[in-house]
Amino acid sequence: MAFLRRLFWLGAIAVLCVCPAQAAQPPFHFGVAWYPEQWPQQRWPRDLELMQRARINVVRIAEFSWSTLEPREGQYDFAWLDKAIAMAAQHHIQVVIGTPTAAPPAWLTQKYPDVLRVNENGSREEHGNRLQYSFSNERYRGFARDIAGRLAERYGHNPDVIGWQIDNEISPPSFDDGTRAQWHDWLKRKYGDIASLNAHWTTAYWSETYNDFDQVPMRSEIENPGLLLDFKRFVSDTWISYVRNQADAIRAHADPRQFVTTNTMHWKARFDDFALHRILDLAAWDNYVPDGHFIWADNALLHDAVRGYKQRNFWVMETQAAFVNYGSVNRTLDPGRMREMAWQAVGHGADALLYWQWRSALNGQEQYYGALVGPDGRPVPAYTEAARIGAEFAKAGAALAGTSPHARIAVIQSYESRWAIDFQRHNRDFDPDEELAAFYRPLEHLAQSVDIVSPDAPLERYSLVVAPDLNVLPKATAEHLADYVRRGGHLLLGPRSGMKDEYDTLWTMRQPGPLADVLGGHVEQYYALDVPVAIESGLGNGQASIWGEALASDDPQTTVTMRYGDGNTLLAGRPAGLTRTVGKGHISYLGAWLDEALMRRMLAVELAGAGVKPLIAGPDDVEVCERVGTRKQVLILINHGDENRTVALPRAMRNVLRRGSVRSVQLAPHDVAVLIHERKSAP
Repeated sequence: MAFLRRLFWLGAIAVLCVCPAQAAQPPFHFGVAWYPEQWPQQRWPRDLELMQRARINVVRIAEFSWSTLEPREGQYDFAWLDKAIAMAAQHHIQVVIGTPTAAPPAWLTQKYPDVLRVNENGSREEHGNRLQYSFSNERYRGFARDIAGRLAERYGHNPDVIGWQIDNEISPPSFDDGTRAQWHDWLKRKYGDIASLNAHWTTAYWSETYNDFDQVPMRSEIENPGLLLDFKRFVSDTWISYVRNQADAIRAHADPRQFVTTNTMHWKARFDDFALHRILDLAAWDNYVPDGHFIWADNALLHDAVRGYKQRNFWVMETQAAFVNYGSVNRTLDPGRMREMAWQAVGHGADALLYWQWRSALNGQEQYYGALVGPDGRPVPAYTEAARIGAEFAKAGAALAGTSPHARIAVIQSYESRWAIDFQRHNRDFDPDEELAAFYRPLEHLAQSVDIVSPDAPLERYSLVVAPDLNVLPKATAEHLADYVRRGGHLLLGPRSGMKDEYDTLWTMRQPGPLADVLGGHVEQYYALDVPVAIESGLGNGQASIWGEALASDDPQTTVTMRYGDGNTLLAGRPAGLTRTVGKGHISYLGAWLDEALMRRMLAVELAGAGVKPLIAGPDDVEVCERVGTRKQVLILINHGDENRTVALPRAMRNVLRRGSVRSVQLAPHDVAVLIHERKSAP
């Protein structure tokens, strides 16, 4: 026994020598989702060796492993996870632990069927998929808190564990009886008495008047707009409390150096990401191109949206290795597109990029998903491209360290406005996401750096603020925007702005509601358009489609910037755009969904008026990204086109990937350049 004890202590000392008290942080995290529980342990060293060869320095593990961690209720097995983390550390790979609550084990859902989600049609989910739990169920939250807390107690001070991801791609609400009771309690807390709810929702319409909160339906569509908007808020609050439940359990045991996040999917918009991220340490999201056709400006918007959740750099927790498995045609990304996507993420503020997934699963719903290693354990073509990206990240890491994007213009994204328009598009083609993109694309081309912010975000540092469709405009938000204008800001409002108050109720004043007096003008009437309408302006002629508003000036200082042409008897000759100087700034209103060319010309004028110029003048297919840190500026240039491009630089800069000082860069099709200018002292 003494000999065995001696061997034990010698082994423990060896482990301590391998694992330092605090693992060194790489300047940039490059990684992959790894599922060691799916493979024999004798395979793990080979996997980790291949990862290290590709310069992978972080893995996300455990987020779907609940049945392995707790095979039976109250029986836990962490030995395999201990070994996986230790072996990763031996290959200089750090770990993000995902709490496994997106996929509850069968023993839990069989013994406690009340934890399962009920769909809006009344059907109850069954075991065998993921996210089949009810997000409001207290029993499920208790089990989730327990497993998260046990993991944090065991690994919260492990030097090789750098962070936590709560659950995985949270999204669907539940319509079970317990959620319904919480919905009614939420309404009671908000309104106090049923008369207040009836007044704000105008329930006298169609005799919807309620005598008690318990009578209020719980539905996500085809309902009173006030109810629908409040239900979205309730869903947001419920997901926030769901995530906080696990975050609190983790933080009770974890070292503060370990971050807590969750991975979101921006395009779903099923809850308010701005609100959710107030309780998280950083934002992270999953970036996929289902059809394999990478449209760079649209993808840039999504990165900027995620950076906007906390107005800080973010993580790409999952990104596409070649192809997905859920599209109608799961086309593989063209060669080089993984590299374009990777560097674009970095250019827009990503401090980490992880591929999903490491190795193709032998079975399961995602067995056809792209991976870096095939089912035979050998690299597939995506591995080669990932290895190149990993080598470049390693080379550029020191340059990127401590830098982040800084924009002079902001686009306001209001989840409440987005939802309100989606409830009642009035024109099937009025997609609020597409309208935001219609403004964002030319701004990204012209200004080359855009922040996407919440309606209540501080605006002082922005020269231009654009609100594409601020449909829900509470008085407090209007005052916030008016103050920004009076202090010297430039504000541009898009169609349908200022129609509703915070209860999704129409303002009794015309659009833009509480900003009409500031604008010195209003919307006389709005029209859904089934055919394009001509637009005439000093910027050249164009067209409006989908939506048109007839505007009117109420003040001699309010100037008409464009008018509708002939062809529509309701709109012909009426103003389509207004602008007015207010205090030290100015406010503009655009009442039409413009064609791409005219939208670009109009925004170019707005940018010029705000004194915003592009970082580098160049072709539209070259994306220019800037990250700034103390005494350094980093430019990332990406040629998304099919032709060679030469880009002149504003000054001599060091070429990080190819070395040497240059004043211009030659970019082959779909090529990338990373450049740095270092100052001797802070500006």
